[in-house]
Amino acid sequence: MEISEALKTTGSIRDYTDEQVSDEILFDIIDTARFAPSGGNRQAWKVIVVKDPGQRQKIRDLYLDAWHDYISHILAGLIPFSPLASDEDRRAALAQRSAAEAISKPDGYPETLQNVPVMMVICADLEVLAALDRDLDRYKIVGGASLYPFVWNLLLAGRAHDLGGVMTTVGIKNEKALMEVLQIPSSFAVAAIVTMGHPVKRHTKLTRKRVEDFTTIDTFNGEVFTN
Repeated sequence: MEISEALKTTGSIRDYTDEQVSDEILFDIIDTARFAPSGGNRQAWKVIVVKDPGQRQKIRDLYLDAWHDYISHILAGLIPFSPLASDEDRRAALAQRSAAEAISKPDGYPETLQNVPVMMVICADLEVLAALDRDLDRYKIVGGASLYPFVWNLLLAGRAHDLGGVMTTVGIKNEKALMEVLQIPSSFAVAAIVTMGHPVKRHTKLTRKRVEDFTTIDTFNGEVFTN
């Protein structure tokens, strides 16, 4: 498959068949993904492949709890966990928690997370991470540039094996408990949970904004860049 085709067809897939993914294939996926770029080539990622059913169940419980909070925001008409959320927004979301639990689906992705063929927790080594926005008076985001290219490589490498997957950060709301379950040192942070498997259905056409919708020339409000 050409790289342009892979980039246009690697969507987020959460629905998998019961077919298992061998350790050999998973190793090859991680082995390929490790060539992702990172700040100073320090490769600040740590991968935990979660196989134990008990561990998976604990992660699922923490994830589902966070998912209900995520849905609470949507029911309140809010962007979930927006960095610009006000205290009023937070209270509005909290008021929808019971409603979010009530519409939970027994066979949904969050509710059955423990059953995914492949579950990986990606951690960030804070001791080697370059985060140049560390001291800025705003939401911190730059450090992710040294982690998420690796996560994206995992999904692309999985695509090469005809697997589907998704990067999700929902469970990180309960990071402290998640770190206790996985015995993650305090010098690390959880960057993502990645699940993978043989897709029930492959997305053939992804929907995204046009280039003209988000690209300008010279300034933020400059002339629209087009061909």
